[in-house]
Amino acid sequence: MRTQFVLLLSATVLCVNANISERYQKFINQHIFQRMSVDRCTSVIASRRIKTADNECKETNTFIRATTGLVKPICDHAGEPYGEMTKSTKPFDIVVCKLKGGRPGHCEYRGNSYTRKIAIRCEQGLPVHFDRDIVNFE
Repeated sequence: MRTQFVLLLSATVLCVNANISERYQKFINQHIFQRMSVDRCTSVIASRRIKTADNECKETNTFIRATTGLVKPICDHAGEPYGEMTKSTKPFDIVVCKLKGGRPGHCEYRGNSYTRKIAIRCEQGLPVHFDRDIVNFE
């Protein structure tokens, strides 16, 4: 009985870790691109297949112009609590892509670049959700 419990607990931990890893990979795909530029929003969002859960065009998508090696530490020593999120202690260069028109599969975006702190959700030390950029360096 004890062995079955340990195996069940191990399987549960592996499933949770796989889910976190999957969400981290999705975060990277949707929000990390060091060489992103404002004129590439439409092509990058299309090539990365970024859309809503209903396969619709996303209204807004933000790219962080940094490597995962610079973003991941926000979940540790380079971040601070921000409500239920974690806020970066330093600003990042970002590109905010806003939907200007189109239909599913043919979404068109306009991009703007900013330097702002960011708020993300971290789980098990990994960024899994981009919440917002922070205009005022509070």
